[in-house]
Amino acid sequence: MKPILQLALDFVDLSRALKCAEAAVEGGVDWLEAGTPLIKSEGLEAVRALRKRFPGATIVADMKIMDAGRIEVESAAKAGAHVVDVLGAASDATIRECIQAGKNYGARIVVDLIAVKDPVARAAEIADLGSDYITVHCAIDEQMEGKDPFATLRRIARSVSVPVGVAGGIHSETAALAVEAGASIVIVGGAISKAVDPARATATIKKAIREQAAIPTTLFKRVAGPDIREVLKQVSAANLSDALHRGGVMAGLRPLYPGIRLAGRALTVRTYPGDWAKPVEAIDLAEPGDVIVVDAGSVGPAIWGELATHSAIQRGLAGIVIDGAIRDTWDIVQLKFPAFSRLIMPNAGEPKGFGEIGVPVRVGNQRVETGDWILGDDDGVVVLPRALTTEYANRAMDVLERENRIRQEIKDGSTLAKVTELLRWEKA
Repeated sequence: MKPILQLALDFVDLSRALKCAEAAVEGGVDWLEAGTPLIKSEGLEAVRALRKRFPGATIVADMKIMDAGRIEVESAAKAGAHVVDVLGAASDATIRECIQAGKNYGARIVVDLIAVKDPVARAAEIADLGSDYITVHCAIDEQMEGKDPFATLRRIARSVSVPVGVAGGIHSETAALAVEAGASIVIVGGAISKAVDPARATATIKKAIREQAAIPTTLFKRVAGPDIREVLKQVSAANLSDALHRGGVMAGLRPLYPGIRLAGRALTVRTYPGDWAKPVEAIDLAEPGDVIVVDAGSVGPAIWGELATHSAIQRGLAGIVIDGAIRDTWDIVQLKFPAFSRLIMPNAGEPKGFGEIGVPVRVGNQRVETGDWILGDDDGVVVLPRALTTEYANRAMDVLERENRIRQEIKDGSTLAKVTELLRWEKA
């Protein structure tokens, strides 16, 4: 079958979902999916609204059925769904009931393999049961860990004759790869629904599918390893803190100048108040791109100045974060070296050599270890623990993408309260 582009409308507000759907239809989307969050929030009214607004479109109800297959398929089909989703983790009995109900009520059944332990074996079983489609699905939370669905997709597409769909962070660079790997249905969510211009984003992805070519994008990608630094250069400290459930902030540490940007791995230093020996020694031990993070007891005298800054620049370091005092600030600002501190004062201490390099420290009430990631800008500094780096760097990018879309809706004439339906979602 000719590759189909399906848009997953994973909103919780029907008005925003319909607005995005209108733009996507303009851009050439083939199928419209009432995503699970939308159905949970709005009920099957979401399916009815999509069917009414777009009578010529194929409507997918992502019900994620696990039980009571007959009644759930019946209700979705009667609401206007052409395709209804059941989970591959459901029992064979439930899947058979869904398939039979689909025949009775004129709906096709897609079985989603999300979180199935052996998806290849399960796909063969589902094909034998008579499903119309199978979907290989890399969950959003797994995408944040840097995973993708393509290896599994290739194996399943080779093993079954049923048309296979794929979902899992697909964008304009990977849509063609999805088809090459065997997908008949390319399911895209955030790369359209979070785009500033969903119509244009849809058209771009359609072009990538049609021409079997990767079209570059800076957003919507989930990364791991060496690409983490590039993600952290794009997001803000606020984005990262939001991703960390409003956490990670080094309280009381302020940027030295406006427009500052800092992203790098930490090399930690613990020193005694005013003792600048260990911070300066750390310059020679740090790798290019590192950030020296100093616990100086939250007090003065200054343990960093212009000459240390020149040395850090020579070594290619990304910046300095000091829970203590800094001086020679005019010179450091002229050098545009990213620096954050709790205090500024002209008097320096003495190099006595007390303290340690590379040990866990507490800076701005945050525990920091060597190898953790540090992100700083005009709002302050956030620490991203090394063990959480891949997941939460990607979640920070997700925050940025969502804010881009909300910002555009506000520019189009709305307000933040209206876009987010704030009153509706206040805690009861």
